Amino acid sequence: MLIFIYPLFLFHQLHAKAENTLCRMMGAPKFPLLSKDGDITIGALFSIYSKETLSSFEFTEKPRLLSCSSVNLRDFRMAQIMIFAIEEINRSEILLPNVSVGYRIFDTCGSRLSSMNATMALLNGQEFASGDRCNEQPPIHAIIGESESSATVILARTTGPLKIPVISHSATCECLSNRKYYPSFFRTIASDYHQSRALAYIVKHFGWTWVGAVNTDNDYGNNGMAIFLNTAQEEGICVEYTVKFYRTEPEKLQKVVNIIKQSTAKVIVAFLTSFEMNNLLEQLYIQNITGLQMIGVDAWITAKNLITPKSFHVLGGSLGFAVKRLDIVGFADYVIKAFWDTSFPCLHGAESSSQYILNCSSYQDLLMLKNYNEDVPEHRYSSNVYKAVYAVAHALHNLLKCREQEGCEKGLTIQPQQVVEALKNVNFTVKFGDNVWFDSSGGAVAQYEVVNWQQDSDGSIQFKAVGYYDASLPSNQRFVLNPENIIWAGGQLERPRSVCSESCPPGTRKAAQKGRPVCCYDCITCADGEISNETDSNNCQQCPGEYWSNTENTECVLKVVEFLTFTEVMGIVLVFFSLFGVGITVLVAILFYSKKNTPIVKANNSELSFLLLFSLTLCFLCSLTFIGRPTEWSCMLRHTAFGITFVLCISCVLGKTIVVLMAFKATLPGSKVMKWFGPAQQRLSVFAFTLIQVLICVLWLTISPPFPFKNMKYYKDKVILECSLGSTIGFSAVLGYIGLLALLCFILAFLARTLPDNFNEAKFITFSMLIFCAVWITFIPSYVSSPGKFTVAVEIFAILASSFGLLFCIFAPKCYIILFKPEQNTKQHVMGKTQTK
Repeated sequence: MLIFIYPLFLFHQLHAKAENTLCRMMGAPKFPLLSKDGDITIGALFSIYSKETLSSFEFTEKPRLLSCSSVNLRDFRMAQIMIFAIEEINRSEILLPNVSVGYRIFDTCGSRLSSMNATMALLNGQEFASGDRCNEQPPIHAIIGESESSATVILARTTGPLKIPVISHSATCECLSNRKYYPSFFRTIASDYHQSRALAYIVKHFGWTWVGAVNTDNDYGNNGMAIFLNTAQEEGICVEYTVKFYRTEPEKLQKVVNIIKQSTAKVIVAFLTSFEMNNLLEQLYIQNITGLQMIGVDAWITAKNLITPKSFHVLGGSLGFAVKRLDIVGFADYVIKAFWDTSFPCLHGAESSSQYILNCSSYQDLLMLKNYNEDVPEHRYSSNVYKAVYAVAHALHNLLKCREQEGCEKGLTIQPQQVVEALKNVNFTVKFGDNVWFDSSGGAVAQYEVVNWQQDSDGSIQFKAVGYYDASLPSNQRFVLNPENIIWAGGQLERPRSVCSESCPPGTRKAAQKGRPVCCYDCITCADGEISNETDSNNCQQCPGEYWSNTENTECVLKVVEFLTFTEVMGIVLVFFSLFGVGITVLVAILFYSKKNTPIVKANNSELSFLLLFSLTLCFLCSLTFIGRPTEWSCMLRHTAFGITFVLCISCVLGKTIVVLMAFKATLPGSKVMKWFGPAQQRLSVFAFTLIQVLICVLWLTISPPFPFKNMKYYKDKVILECSLGSTIGFSAVLGYIGLLALLCFILAFLARTLPDNFNEAKFITFSMLIFCAVWITFIPSYVSSPGKFTVAVEIFAILASSFGLLFCIFAPKCYIILFKPEQNTKQHVMGKTQTK
C-alpha cells in the first residue's frame, strides 16, 4: 500500500508549502493548492478532491468556504506528473536554459462552481513574487486542464477572449475542435471524433447490426454519441435504443436500466465517464443483468475504480478503446525517493552517526510492495500531462529565442496570444519516444489500444490489449484486431451475436419490416428467374434472356433447350408410326405390283395408284424431318417437303376421282370424254397441281424462309427450339392450297359416290377426304394452342393421321379383295355385272 499512502502525505506537505508561500489578495476566491514561483508560470486545474460539500445559505451567518473531500488519486497523480515535468525542464540545459518555470495548481473538487472559481483566480493574476513586487509578465502563460470535457468547455470559453492557451490532457469532446469557439484550445489527446467512429467500426467488424447505446448526458457523452450514431448509420448498424443520464439523476438511471433489461440487443455501446459507468454498473448488478457485451470508451474501459468483486459479472469481456500506455522514465523513482526521504529519515553509509537515524538498507524491501508502473489508467493519461507541459515549454523556448548554454532573452514580454501561435508550430519528441504536435483543430493524432476485460488465473482482472487503432496510418491499416485473444461477455470464447434479424442466405432478399429499423427484415425467396448470390442481398437480380435461376436461386444457369428428339418416348412413338406407315405402304405397293394385271388393280389407272403409294411413302417419311434439333436446312425442308408431298398425294387422289367420273361418262352412248382425260392427261394434271405448290414453296423460301427460333414465351425456365415459319403468308398459302385441292377432291368424290359399280372407288375416296379434312381442320386450333415441342408433335400427328386415312380408306378394300376375296377380283364383278352378297 506504499503508493497509496505517499500521495496523501505528499499532498499535505505540498499544501502546507503552498500556504506558506502564498501572497493572498483581498477578496480572492481561493488559494492554489500547489504552487511555485518562476520566471514564467503555468497554471493548472485538477480535481484532486472529487467531492464538494456546499454550505447552507440561510442568510443568518456569513457563508463558509466550500468543503472538499475524497481524494482523487488519479488527478493528484497528474499534478505530480506536472511538477515532475517542470522540475525536469528547470534542470535542463537545452530547453529554456537559465529560465525557471513556476506553476499554480488549483483543485476544482470535481465541481463546476469550484472550476469557475479556480479559473477566475488564475485570470485575476495573484502573483507569487517576493514581497509585493510584480513583474510585467502575464500572471500565467498557459493553463493545463481540465480532466472532463464539460469542465474544459467552461474553462476554454472563459479564457478564450483573453487568448490564454488551454492544453487539456483528457478532454476528448469533439465540440472542442471548433476553432471558431475555442481558438486557443489544445489537447495532447485525440478528440472523440476518431474514437466514436472507431466504435462503429469495431461493431461492424464483429457483425453486430443491432446494438443499444447509452451515454453521459453532457457535452462529452452527447457529442461522442452523435458521431457514433452517424457513423453507425453509414455502416448499416441499427441502434435499438439511445438513452442517456447524468450521475445526479437516479430516476433517469433507473429508466435506462429498465430499457436495457427489456431490449433484445446483446451489445451495448457505453459512451460514459467512469462516474456514470460506476452508477450503471451497480444497478445492472442489483437487477442481475449480465451477459451483455459492453463496448466502452477510454473514459472508463481502464478505470481501476470500477474493478470490484461484483463488477466482472457485468463487465467481464468488455471491449473498448484506451489511450496508449506510456511509462514516464524516472517518475517512479522521483515519487518514491520523495516519500522515502520524508517518511524514513535515514542517512546512507558513513553519514549514519546516530542510533536514532535509520539505515536505509534495512528498508529496501519496502520498494517491492507495489510497482508504481502497474497503475495502468493513471499512466495512460499522465503521459498526456507530461506532453502538455513540454509543449508549453517548447513554445516558450521558441518565443524567448533560447540558445543552449547561453540562456534565453528574459527581457522579452510574452503575451498569451504569442504562446497560442507558438503552440501551433511545436513539433518535438519526448524522451519515451512519442512525437508531439497539434493538428489544425488543436488535437493530437488518434492512437488507441483495444483492450479486453479478462480475468487471470488468480482471479485478478486485467485489461489485455487485443488490437489497436491508429488514425495516422492509411485507412486500410488503421484498425487491427486479434479476435483469438478476446474473452467475450460471460467468459465465453465464442463471439456473441446481436442482430435484429438473422442474415438472409443467398437465394433470398431482405424485405423491411414495416415501422422497424432497416436491420429488422424478413427473408424472401427470390422469384423464379431471379437470383442473389450474396448474404443479406437487398434485391434479387434478374437472369438474362437465355438463363434461368437454379433451384436454390443462387446462380443463373442456361435454360434447358427443348425440342422433339428421337430418343424421348414421344419421338420414338412417332418414329415408329411413321416407319410403320412406310412399311405398310411398301407392302401395299408390293402387293399391287404382284397383282398389277388383276382387274381390281387395273380398274382405276394403276399408274395413279402407284404414284399415290409413292407420295404416301414420302408423306410418312417427311414427318421424320420434324423430329430432331431444328437447323436452317431442316426447317426449310420439313415445311416444303410436307407441302409438296401432300399436294402430290392429293393430286393423285383428285386424278383418280376425275378418272372415276370420266369413266362413268364414257359408258354413256356417244361419249368421247375419256380421250380428253387419258393417262397422259392424268400424269400432266398431277404434275401441274404439284408444280403450283413447288412454286409457292420456292417463293416462300426466297422471300422469308423458315428458320430455327428460340422460343421463350411458353416456359420461363425452358427454351423451346423450334422452326419459325418466317412468312406466315407463305405457310398459309401452302396449307390453303392443300386444303383447296382436298376440298375439290372431296366434292368430286362425293358426287361420284352413287355410281352403279360394285366397286365404287369414289365412296372410299370420299371417306378418305372426309378424314383428311377433319384431321387438318382439327389441326389448326391444336397447332396454335399447343406449347413447345407439342406443337411439332401435333403437326406430325396430323401428317400421319391423314396419311393413314388415305392409305386405309383407298387401299384397304382393294387389299382385302386381293387377299381374302380373290373370286371378286374379276372384271365382271368390278364392272357391276354380277351381284354381290
